[in-house]
Amino acid sequence: MTEPQLNTERLGVWSDPFEFKVERDRTVAYAEATNDPNPRYLDGTMAPPVFAIVPVFEGMIAPLFQVVPDSLIPFVVHGEQDMVFHRPIVPGTTLVSRAKVTGFSSKSSGTTVSVKLESRTDGGELVNEQWMVSFFRGFQAGETLGELAPAHRFPEELRADGPFAEVTQHVDDDQTFRYAEASGDPMPIHLDDEFAKSAGLPGIIAHGLCTMAFTSRAVVESAAAGDPARLRRLAVRFSKPVLPGQDVTTRIWRRDSGVFAFESTSSSGDVVIKDGLAELGD
Repeated sequence: MTEPQLNTERLGVWSDPFEFKVERDRTVAYAEATNDPNPRYLDGTMAPPVFAIVPVFEGMIAPLFQVVPDSLIPFVVHGEQDMVFHRPIVPGTTLVSRAKVTGFSSKSSGTTVSVKLESRTDGGELVNEQWMVSFFRGFQAGETLGELAPAHRFPEELRADGPFAEVTQHVDDDQTFRYAEASGDPMPIHLDDEFAKSAGLPGIIAHGLCTMAFTSRAVVESAAAGDPARLRRLAVRFSKPVLPGQDVTTRIWRRDSGVFAFESTSSSGDVVIKDGLAELGD
């Protein structure tokens, strides 16, 4: 049987631009689906930071599978997400986005594939850039090629002093259903208990990006005095699933002026977010 091969000719090739109209009701629904009561979200002034995934969610899939063969779809998990914010997303704006696979790295346990995304206003102003890293379990590409997503490893020496903030949030029993509707991510591992178990999971699991949104709230409230417009970058590595009904505790360490490292654990004791990085502006 022939091993799957990556299509390296599509590396670095931007997709055609795709548009998304940012509607107030959608951004407010996203805030509510991630249990974030920040008044700037709920009054429609700006979208929550991690809402940045919504305008690009569907458009990032096709470029990924122009490089990765469809036969590997059952083996993919979301490995990392890294968001760089140049300006907040404002309801009423039309965003024009594009995506490209930039590179991949083969490891003993599988292969990571890096996708870069960017969103601009319809006037051409850069709103945000993102890196999405997918991990294909058990597939060895045999080489590392192209540009990989930027590193954001946790500096282990920070643990000696302990975190300066610790925030615990509860994952509601219906969280995945609310998040799926608000985000447009209907993957059945988040909605169908039997399907999730057939995939080797203990049952329905929370969306990784919902957990990432929880961490954005923890950082904004603890390090940015509640002002989400100060958030310039948020990066995470997804390490373990979160289950409905669990608590998620995010611990935050100060790395440098305006730079913070964090990680999150579930109430079962698993570290669910590793290598968290947040950067703030004035």
